[in-house]
Amino acid sequence: MTTADVQVFHHLASPHLLTASSTLSPRLIRPSPPNKILVSVNYVVAELKRKVWHKEIDFKGMATNEVTVSVLLDHGTLVNKINNRVRLRCNYCGKEVSGYSRLKQHLGGGMRGEVTPCLNVPEDVKVQMESRLPRTKIAHVNNSRQGKNEAVVDFHHHGTLVDHVKRRVRCNYCGEEINSYSLFMYHLVGTHEYVVPCNKVPEDVKVHMRNRLLPETRKPDEHREVLQWSNSSSSPRRDSSSDGCSPDESSSSWTRDSSSDDSSPDEASVDVRDHATVLDTKKGRVRCNYCAKEMNNYTRFRQHLGGIRGQVSPCVEVPEVIKVQMRKYSLRALSRKRKHSVVVEYSGSDQVDEKLQVLHNPETVNEEEAEDDSPRQTQRCVGRFFFANGIDFIAANSSTFEKMIHALVGGGSTAYKVPSCDDLKGWILEGELKAMREHVQKVVCSWGSTGCSILLDGWTDDKGRNMINFVVDSPQGPIFIKSADLSDSIGDVDAMISLLTGVIEEIGVQNVVQIVTYTTGGSMEAVGKQMTEKYKSIFWTVCASHCIGLMLEKIGMLGTERGVLGKAKTITKFIYSHETVLKLMKEHTLGFDLVSSSRIRSMMPFLILGAIEFQKNNLRKMFISPEWKNLTLASTADGKMVADLVTGEPSFWTEVEMLVKASTPLICALHLLNGEDSRPQLGYIYRTMGRVKETIKKMYEGRKAEYQPFWTVIDGIWDDQLHSPIHAAGYYLNPGLIYFKDFYADNEVKAGLLCCIVRIVEDEREQDLIALQFDEYRKASGAFGSGDAVDQRAKLAPAKWWSLYGGECPELQRFAIRILSQTCTGALRYGLKRSLTEELHMKGRNCLKQKRLTELTFVHHNLQLQNLPASNSDYTDVFLEPIDPMDEWIGGGSM
Repeated sequence: MTTADVQVFHHLASPHLLTASSTLSPRLIRPSPPNKILVSVNYVVAELKRKVWHKEIDFKGMATNEVTVSVLLDHGTLVNKINNRVRLRCNYCGKEVSGYSRLKQHLGGGMRGEVTPCLNVPEDVKVQMESRLPRTKIAHVNNSRQGKNEAVVDFHHHGTLVDHVKRRVRCNYCGEEINSYSLFMYHLVGTHEYVVPCNKVPEDVKVHMRNRLLPETRKPDEHREVLQWSNSSSSPRRDSSSDGCSPDESSSSWTRDSSSDDSSPDEASVDVRDHATVLDTKKGRVRCNYCAKEMNNYTRFRQHLGGIRGQVSPCVEVPEVIKVQMRKYSLRALSRKRKHSVVVEYSGSDQVDEKLQVLHNPETVNEEEAEDDSPRQTQRCVGRFFFANGIDFIAANSSTFEKMIHALVGGGSTAYKVPSCDDLKGWILEGELKAMREHVQKVVCSWGSTGCSILLDGWTDDKGRNMINFVVDSPQGPIFIKSADLSDSIGDVDAMISLLTGVIEEIGVQNVVQIVTYTTGGSMEAVGKQMTEKYKSIFWTVCASHCIGLMLEKIGMLGTERGVLGKAKTITKFIYSHETVLKLMKEHTLGFDLVSSSRIRSMMPFLILGAIEFQKNNLRKMFISPEWKNLTLASTADGKMVADLVTGEPSFWTEVEMLVKASTPLICALHLLNGEDSRPQLGYIYRTMGRVKETIKKMYEGRKAEYQPFWTVIDGIWDDQLHSPIHAAGYYLNPGLIYFKDFYADNEVKAGLLCCIVRIVEDEREQDLIALQFDEYRKASGAFGSGDAVDQRAKLAPAKWWSLYGGECPELQRFAIRILSQTCTGALRYGLKRSLTEELHMKGRNCLKQKRLTELTFVHHNLQLQNLPASNSDYTDVFLEPIDPMDEWIGGGSM
């Protein structure tokens, strides 16, 4: 009897095998006498061969892989076997898996991406199964064989599975429930935008979980996980000639173990791979582990860490000890490189001042001489100021500008090199253009999940040309794309459609949710109809600010209201047309101005009317004061008329008060939609307009005859221009509205929601899933009704709420986020300066200058958009702008 026969016999004769498997004959249970062992073994082997031949049991690999039999018979039950493929059920948790290997992985907790780990398996069985798995598969789970004391990164060590089907996990540290395994790990790490971070997780678990999820953020003072093959005695070394780097960079191993570093603990390693992720070995391209900046050269990367400016921007997040070491190393290398070289510096003025400095003894170069070129960074800041404000570069050559900069840098010092006009349109513009393109690329990457809106900003310049800017808006911020001159194609629907089609194709049809236009005049209405026919998934909407402006304009055109605004204009024109009266008014109002201009022209009369009512008592005091009576203007016909209007006509002030009551809710809505609330307002426009009407009704104390004319104006513009199906969908999907008592979904709202589902979601199966999942959302079932979800309904932005609590309904979640991430206002809210765009489209410029001006316009507009006021700032002047001295409210026209 061979050794293999004895092994097979012991396996087949073991009690657990005989009781667990029904495929072997019951006769094998009876033990054989010693003198009949050989006969029994021969019988068992013959029986085994017969079973395998007839495919009654699959022992493929069992003779050579002992653990397969153990897994099959000790810890799992054979469910079925089809075409040599077996399906097994775990004896501990009841989960079914396909194949022996997956059952081993299930029990051992390895390869979480392939199979869900068993949560009920005994620890000794788990350890045994884990030891049987290939080491390459469990290296990320347990590195104890390599002498590392690391935290385990599988979710089941740190959370309790609440719902096996929906994979909902409860954190063992803070008790928070998360909707998926991956989001749970982000919960422990605390880096995901839409996941609440755990504030009780141990630091070692947090660090190693971060290494698992974000390996590029791994820092050198943390142990790197090294993947080793079993039975390998040495790690592969990297060939120094593979990428053409310097010998000192290529001599270290890719699998360098930090435990073997013999440097002192106070000194940081200067090895690039300790502080960066290598992206391209041939080009030497690396990504910084601290700030994620990418660069193409190891030397530049060391200068980046050491804070040595000139060729690369410094890292602002590198630890100080690493910064010091990298600076010392780079300065020594720089000294060797500068040996017998000539350094040429330029003052930056128009007259080139060459300063030659020969380093005869470069070894004595100190850090102050070679370290960082901070003036260069300061020059970029000066350039950024020029670009963002559209200042002519010729101002940089002004002697007063140079004196101002020298005064700012300290004591009139001339050591600082003021950027010249050539610097501004040369290397400084190139640097800002590169930085801005990187910023734009980051924003573009977010459009896949949130979608975006194309905002149109059109106007007519002083030369009668029709200009338009294209801005793309998303939760990550607005970006300027391009501009165009429509003068030659005004009223040409096909030309406008062709222009819009090019913009959409550039952005990506799959990313665009809506186009927000600035007007319905001209051919825009026809363009909108044809665009929605061409792109079914894209909605055409009108800017809500523009529509509210139309409401104010129509209200101002009503009979009584027109008379009130005319009288108010008479007062302001008289005061602002006479310097002595204006000075007297400022004394009585403590410097308060009655007139302010607005980018929304129809808003301006009501702002002035509100200011007049606010200063009512002060204006009355002024026109009955001795100072007024002593003025010559007090005895003129215009002076007497204005004084009588302010002091002696009660009906005027009554009419002013009534009109201010009607206009104030609309002006408040404008401020709310344009930045007072930082959340995207598409999901709130329904409620906002409803509250405007109710506030007007309340101000008139329910007297229908008085408030109905204003309601008629508002309803007419809402129905004809402002309302869109996407607004109805946003109202229904807003968790801050649907669960409250005043929520009302009429047929218009329901039809709008259905229209959005059909147009945005092309797959009919996904449409059906959204319809089913919507019922769970409406009833607040599952995660929608959890404690946190209820608490955050009215606090979080609707899209963020969906990303946190909508994971159980993924199809509906994706749909809701794309809808609720959009705006309902146009580019007017950003107040882009139009002079540079107008100059860009002037003809007669050569190609090189046109290219530079195009780049400057791109940088100029995006710097404006990048530096918008922070959320929840004071938005009382969101639409205000300098008033034209010839405006009809202060001096233009006749009395």
